[in-house]
Amino acid sequence: MAAPKILIITTSHTHLGNTEKKTGLWLEELTTPYYAFVDAGASVTVASIKGGPVPIDPGSEKAAGENSPSVERFRTDTGAQTAVANTPSINDVDANSYDAVFLPGGHGTMWDFPQSDRLGQIVAETLAQDRIVAAVCHGPAGLVSAKTATGDSVVKGRKVATFTDAEESAVGLTETVPFLLESKLRELGADIHTAGNFEAYAIADGNLITGQNPMSSELVAQKVLSAISASVIA
Repeated sequence: MAAPKILIITTSHTHLGNTEKKTGLWLEELTTPYYAFVDAGASVTVASIKGGPVPIDPGSEKAAGENSPSVERFRTDTGAQTAVANTPSINDVDANSYDAVFLPGGHGTMWDFPQSDRLGQIVAETLAQDRIVAAVCHGPAGLVSAKTATGDSVVKGRKVATFTDAEESAVGLTETVPFLLESKLRELGADIHTAGNFEAYAIADGNLITGQNPMSSELVAQKVLSAISASVIA
């Protein structure tokens, strides 16, 4: 059996709106799924909206010994670091050759994910072809502009977990982000499912798998691997 192929797509956006405060990818939301996939034998490609180095939110990486296990592993993994520093643009990736597309979050996604026509196309085509789309925390911002063949939002009527409005308020960025992600997905017809603030939570609705916050990254990754395994068996 061929190794499953998983495409991770990250933000390329570097700052919180018009402020000087840096943002980007929330590192744990990439590293935890990345190592879950790699350790399960998957072939993983990390791409980004624009290509090149992935901007990492400085708040998501602390001093050595103070990070989650996956971030600590990443800090000494030159191969993974090289991949994150030299990503292809999604415009140059054949997303149709992957079994799953995974969208990690970080506040940067709130600016460039919804504006990317190519990302919307990748998400819509992957779901339509009954392959897997997964997203965690602010990663579901990549679902916002994706539409079905009939013009409906891909989240309409589907169960979705995402970084909540209450969590956005708790981190003090309600007035900074261009929109509130939970509210936007509700407007698009998503059936939002949540746990308490910053509790790990993930949900699968067919081939759409989503998680609420950074703590949910492992849950989402395991649901992706289970879904791939089930599709292979089927």
